[in-house]
Amino acid sequence: MGEFPMIRNVGLSGLLVSFDRQMSEAANRAALAFRAALDAADWPEVEETSSSLVSTFLAVDLAVHAPGKLTERLRDLLASRDWYGADLPEGRRLWHVPTFYGGELAPQLESAAAAAGRDPEAAIRELSQTRLRVLTIGFAPGQPYLGELNRNWDIPRQQGLTKSVPPGALVVAIRQMTLFTSASPTGWHHVGQTAFRTFRPHSDTPFPLSPGDELLFPSVSRAEYERIDSRDESGNGGATCEDLS
Repeated sequence: MGEFPMIRNVGLSGLLVSFDRQMSEAANRAALAFRAALDAADWPEVEETSSSLVSTFLAVDLAVHAPGKLTERLRDLLASRDWYGADLPEGRRLWHVPTFYGGELAPQLESAAAAAGRDPEAAIRELSQTRLRVLTIGFAPGQPYLGELNRNWDIPRQQGLTKSVPPGALVVAIRQMTLFTSASPTGWHHVGQTAFRTFRPHSDTPFPLSPGDELLFPSVSRAEYERIDSRDESGNGGATCEDLS
């Protein structure tokens, strides 16, 4: 990886460990595994950790704790194993989230399928059968970025914005999918609709998804989607899950 992993200061708020410049399965795996190792180490200077697509952030008050010693400890930890091939964190789950594709509820399936070189039926088969990892969570509370899809789904965002997609919208671009937390404008292609809520403020578990979890989006009929949507008050949207590790 050449210059990577790379350790950088983020002002006085902490240290950022990056494993590549752009998204890859190996770099995301490294970021997730390295964060888990830091959490297990429980260094007293580290207030909390978080991960992005290819980086791990350590929240540290660098006005109090000199970065030099921490950087050396990070280098030792980085040298201790191959993080790009490391096991993913324990406690991950596989979710099956019922999804209605296309139609009035997800009107950009056909255009996205065409951009990916698929007819709509083939696109639904591919999207509904591909297991996707929660690469990171961001943009809105609990909102996951999911990937990676096959290379034919390396399609650009739309040139214009969709004014709003609803909560539970499944959207696609750049080999990734996102499951929207709340109604929002987007340049991504709206290809599926779920009743799954990624933020449940009144639940004991307000954020059901964690980085490293995996998701499948099996296709259901509109009637089945509407049955789930009308009866589900938990925000689970008919989803089931099982332990992966």
